[in-house]
This record gives sequence, structure tokens and C-alpha cells, in this order.
Amino acid sequence: MRKSMLYCFLLFCTLVLPAARASAEEVVQLSLDDALQRAMERNRDLQLAVLEERKSSAQVREAWSGVLPQVSAGFDYTRNIKPTVIYFPDPAALSGGGASTAPLVPLQITQDNAMNASLTLSQPLIDLKAFAGIKASSIVRDISREAYRNAVSSTMTTVSIAYYNVLIADAQYELVRQSLERWQKALEDTKAMFAEGMAADIDTLKAHLSVENIRPDLLKAQNNCSIVRTELKNLLDLAPSARLRLVDSLACDPASAVVPEFGPALAEALRSRPDIRQLELQVEAEQVNVSATRAQSYPAVSAVGQLTAQTQYEDGVSLSDTDWPVTSSVGVSLSMPLFTGFRISSQVEQAKVSRMQAATRLEQLRAEVRGEVEIRLASLAEARKRIEVQQKTIMTAERGYDISRLRLREGVGSQLELADAELQLQRAKTNYLQAVYDLLVERVRLDAALGRIAVQERPDVVAGLDE
Repeated sequence: MRKSMLYCFLLFCTLVLPAARASAEEVVQLSLDDALQRAMERNRDLQLAVLEERKSSAQVREAWSGVLPQVSAGFDYTRNIKPTVIYFPDPAALSGGGASTAPLVPLQITQDNAMNASLTLSQPLIDLKAFAGIKASSIVRDISREAYRNAVSSTMTTVSIAYYNVLIADAQYELVRQSLERWQKALEDTKAMFAEGMAADIDTLKAHLSVENIRPDLLKAQNNCSIVRTELKNLLDLAPSARLRLVDSLACDPASAVVPEFGPALAEALRSRPDIRQLELQVEAEQVNVSATRAQSYPAVSAVGQLTAQTQYEDGVSLSDTDWPVTSSVGVSLSMPLFTGFRISSQVEQAKVSRMQAATRLEQLRAEVRGEVEIRLASLAEARKRIEVQQKTIMTAERGYDISRLRLREGVGSQLELADAELQLQRAKTNYLQAVYDLLVERVRLDAALGRIAVQERPDVVAGLDE
């Protein structure tokens, strides 16, 4: 029995656990488009923005209720413990001529049970505040839509840069690994030359130190790869154990990175950026708020109507045998504040100040956008020029390294000369890599600065939140 249990346990450990580990460490192949699509579906900020838009749409419907008919029904039941009575002079005494001395006799005017049913209708005819509220709620809905576009822009920018961070981290790791391989080959060449008496012991020692000094850089680059991958997985809501394999590469044709003119670019930004559009709508909403606040001092007129049916009956009487007399009435209601202790005028002044504050914030944002667009264009142009320069520099550095290594093999070069050539080659490749990364990132930032947002059909990011 024990042997059978032990055999089953070993079989479980051999078959099930490796499969579970392999599933936990599933490789996720990811292109930039895939990353952006996943972020659109999983990002919490986008979920909040969509929910806020749904909330603003409900507020528009609520605002319309201020100008639509209001219908309400009511029903009351009363059990009279003691009947209500009123007092009248005794009719017999009145007939005898003694009205002033006639005694009062009670008259019961209620029965044991009383019911009252009513239907009330109210229709606003003139209410400027309600109409202003409808317009304001519609503007708020438009603001929430621009907030969604702004959240999309921020998400796309953040995810794109995080994706490029992983690409450059992998490329930098590869550069350090290639540098380590070159130094290891140089160490082997130096050992061979030392064995032939063509190099001194100090040359071998220097080559060995160069190999060992590059290993910490390799570990640092490897750790950086892990860090940026974790950041990208957090943005995409991926499992921490998932292994990312990026499909795209860190490559870009500088000719494709067209730098637009400042004037048209600024005009596009001022026209398309969602944050600017939000503040423009906010200024408009504050103006409507001024009108709505001032409308509190205007008269409000409503048409009202009421239909009432009531009955009373004693215990023992069937409800179907009772009478339900119906009364109805219609009318017009007018209300207008005459003096509110300067409350309305103070609120109007506050609304005007809020409008001026919103307009000032809008002008400030436009000035900031102008500076941002100028910086983004300059950075993109600089990165493009650096790529063109570094492409030629890499070829020169590779040629210089090959010559230095050949001179060292022939015994006419030195370890210092090779180290300098290696440093120049490593720096040239690193600078080129950084220039490509900067070009890609600056292009993403420029698109965000100009308001170039590809918002197509909104994904169902709030599925499961309605319950």
C-alpha cells in the first residue's frame, strides 16, 4: 500500500508539477499593437473614464426631468378610533326662539374607516433654470467624452514608452554581452601570444581584468531587463510569472520620421488635444452656470392638476358597497423670489469668477502646449540627426577595432590601444541605440502633444461591472 502511494506521488510530481510550472511560465508574444489593444481592454483608468461618461449621460436624462411632466399617485387609509364631531345648536331650541340659549349638540362627521386616493400632475411651463441645467449637463457629458480621449492618449503613450523601454533594455544587454565576448576573444589571443613569447604577463592580466570588469555591467543590464518587463506587465495586467517575448524590434528609418512645421503642428494641437477641448467646454459650462444662477431670480410657472377619490364606511360594510365621489381641479402655480438676502446676486458673482478662472486656466494650458510642441519637434529633429551621424560612427568604430585587434595579434599594437578601440565601439553602438530609442519615444510623445489619438470603437472595458 505504501509503495503504491509513493509511486502515485512520484508520478504526480513528475507529470503534473512540471506541466503546472510550464503553464505558470507561459510565454506571451507581444507586438506593440497587441500591447496597446490589451491596455485598452484592461486599463483601470479607461474603465473609470467610461463609467464617468455613462454617469454623465444619466445626468442629462435627469436634467430633462425638470421640464417634463411629473405624475404622482397617492393612497391613504385612516382608522378612526374615536369619531370626529362638530357642535351645532339644538334645532328644537332654535325653533322655540331661544337661539342664544340653545344648547349645542354633537354631530359625528367621520366613520370607522376612511380612504383617499389621489392623482397629481405638474407640468413646468416657464423655468429658465431647468433649461440651463439641461444645457449644462450636455456640456458635462461632452467633457467626460474628452476625458476618455485624454485617458486613451495617456494610456497609449505610457504603454508605448514602456514597450520601447523593454526593447532598449534587451538591446543594451545584448551590447554588453557582445562586448564581453570581444574581451574574452582578446583574452584568448593575449594568452596565445604570451605562450609564444609575443606578449608580457601584464598584458594577459589586463585582458583578464577587462573581462571581469564587464561582468557587473552584464548583471546590471540583466536586472534592468527584469525591471522594465515587470513595469510593462503591470500596465497590461499580466501575471507576474508570464514571460514576455516582444515581436517588434528597436529599429526605425530616420527618413520616415518627418518633422512637421511648427505652425501647422501647433494649430493641430490646439484643435485636437482632448485636455484643451476639456477646458474649452469647462469655460462654456461656467458661462451656462452663470445663466442658471441668474435664472433663480426669474419667475417659474407650472400647470397643476389633481384628481381625488375618497370614501368612508362603518365596520361591517363591504368595500364594494361604498361610494367613491371624485373631485378634480386644475390650476397654474407661479413662484418668484422677491428678496433672498443677496444670496442670488452673490452666487452670480461667484459663478462669474469661476468662469474667469476657467478661462485663465485655458490660456495657461495653451501657452504650455505651445512650449511642449516646440520641445517635441526639436527633440525629434535632434534624435533623427543623431541616428544619421551614429550610423557612420559605428562603421568607423568597427573598422578601428578590427585594426587594433589585428595589430595586437601581430605584436605591433598594445592592450591599451585595443581597450580604447573597444570603448569607442561600445560607445558608438550605445549612442546609436539611444538615438533610435529617443526617436521612437519622441514620435510617440509628439503624437500625444498634437492630440493624434486613434479612438475607434470603444472596447467593452466595463463588462461585469453592471451587477
